[in-house]
Amino acid sequence: MEEHIYKLRKLLGELEKIKGRHTELVSVYIPSGFNIQEMVNMLRQEYTLTENVKNKTVRNNVLGAIDKVLQELKFFNKTPENGLVVFAGNVSEKEGETDIKVWTIQPPEPLKVKKYWCDQKFELEPLQDMVAEKELYGLLVMDNKEASIGLLKGKKLEVLRKLDSIVPGKFRKGGQSSGRFQRVREGLINDWYKIIAENVKELFSKFELKGIIIGGPGPAKNDFYDQDYLQTEMKKQVLGIKNVGYTDEQGLEETIERSQDLLAEAAVSKEKALVQKFLEELRKESGMVVYGKNNVMKALEMGAVEIILVSEGFETEFFTEKAKEYGTQVEIISRDTREGEQLFQIGEIAAILRWKIS
Repeated sequence: MEEHIYKLRKLLGELEKIKGRHTELVSVYIPSGFNIQEMVNMLRQEYTLTENVKNKTVRNNVLGAIDKVLQELKFFNKTPENGLVVFAGNVSEKEGETDIKVWTIQPPEPLKVKKYWCDQKFELEPLQDMVAEKELYGLLVMDNKEASIGLLKGKKLEVLRKLDSIVPGKFRKGGQSSGRFQRVREGLINDWYKIIAENVKELFSKFELKGIIIGGPGPAKNDFYDQDYLQTEMKKQVLGIKNVGYTDEQGLEETIERSQDLLAEAAVSKEKALVQKFLEELRKESGMVVYGKNNVMKALEMGAVEIILVSEGFETEFFTEKAKEYGTQVEIISRDTREGEQLFQIGEIAAILRWKIS
């Protein structure tokens, strides 16, 4: 997980826990390319309207929050490249006390939303969508009659193509011998599988996929996979084959639902591989790994660290800044796997080295 995404996820998690006593938490979204002065003018109008709110506590808290946002916007001559998000509100847990805090965030990708929102909670969804897992997975559902090819990006399904075959049913309608009919049918099935494979190659080669999942209601999906219609490299990307009831968009959705185990495993596979590499070097006593805060820092300052592995929740800021100086990669490792928990128990931070150090 990239460091800036990890930090933003962590901040959003903290903001999500904040609940206002009234509709007094302010969220401001300024989209990429939008004139920041227009938002300032809009907030001043909201400030004037808020002065008419009858409830004194709500009025003062919202006015205080808007004022904090306006103060923050003074630091920007123009909207940053990806837009700007500002949250402000009273976070005091004691009734009658005021403690207005403000958070300013530059999104990790271009923001398309323009919004001023006042509620009992901060409006976090646009940013949460940005930091959600966006690994791409290829999806194929098929039988001998129909196939649908889709793409899963984060939680969003996109149907890329639907195909229909001319393969007849299993039972002939007279006029042909049983053997001839079967040979013709098998030939058409073979051509059908080739068409599916060609479309899969054409569509999926455009993307950097984390994996491919195949689904369908009968044995066709297994025959397609087992008989090597897919290119070798593409076949290696297949994470699994699932039994589902349909071969249309509903089938793609059902494949996603039935593949949560595969998707979860793929999402952490890189993390697991890195920790496994560290543990293997540690077991061999190769001298190519170190662990513990002091040992990692010592190796980092020598320029000897290739990758730092840090347990999720460990304060990484100091190490991250140092890592930039030495071109060192920092990977945040969740505790949701056995390997991640092992890293946490060892000391929360470890490093894979470029060379041995004494």
